[in-house]
Amino acid sequence: MQIDDIVVSRAIITRYTQDLLSALESDVAVVGGGPAGLTAACYLARGGLRTVLFESKLSVGGGMWGGGMMFNQIVVQEEARPILDDLGIRYEVFQEGYYTAHSVEAVAALILGAVRSGAKIFNLICAEDVMVREGRITGLVLNWKAVEMANLHVDPLAVSSRYVIDATGHDAQVTSIVVRKLKAAIRTASGSLEGEKSMWAERGEEAILENTGEVYPGLYVAGMTANAVCGGHRMGPIFGGMLLSGKKVAELILAEEKKK
Repeated sequence: MQIDDIVVSRAIITRYTQDLLSALESDVAVVGGGPAGLTAACYLARGGLRTVLFESKLSVGGGMWGGGMMFNQIVVQEEARPILDDLGIRYEVFQEGYYTAHSVEAVAALILGAVRSGAKIFNLICAEDVMVREGRITGLVLNWKAVEMANLHVDPLAVSSRYVIDATGHDAQVTSIVVRKLKAAIRTASGSLEGEKSMWAERGEEAILENTGEVYPGLYVAGMTANAVCGGHRMGPIFGGMLLSGKKVAELILAEEKKK
């Protein structure tokens, strides 16, 4: 078979454009493709919601790829083990209550689980603003990450979504935009973005589920973003809380949908 370079180009442009057009209106837009964002996307799509995920980096998976200090193993506690089973991630018992998994396998399974559940994933795209209508977040303003990195003056495009999840990690990028631009109180103890505390895995894992939820109408936080917004501790390379937070935010949104 002869390969026609133009056919290859046409195929890529056509299929990508079709995917992007389908993402212009969604039920849930997840910003950040780390473990919490991927888990949320997987369970939301399984629940029947049109789910899109935007990741600014080339690779999806956040900091999980590198395990702890580039030792590509992660630790998950007992409470999150059922999620590993659900997604087919193999693990070993290290000692009672502590399970280890290969970080690369874990990320690959999370990505595959999200995609096969029906979530659409777009990498190299960042959220530079939000859309707000009548006091509620109703979508995102997007641009290529390369445009941001090159500091080019290129206008963005907008997508609408009934729910937005900020799963951007330590930087809490979407919530920071809301606080800076809207100058409105968010649902934290102080009414503002509190910032993360130093590493303390036990406290951080305890707080992450409590902090996962809606912080502004239509805007939810999950994963490390939840602790960064609400003033919780960072956790390091134990990832059970990230997975549980992603599942919880999906459950919260699905429960909200059932009320309608």
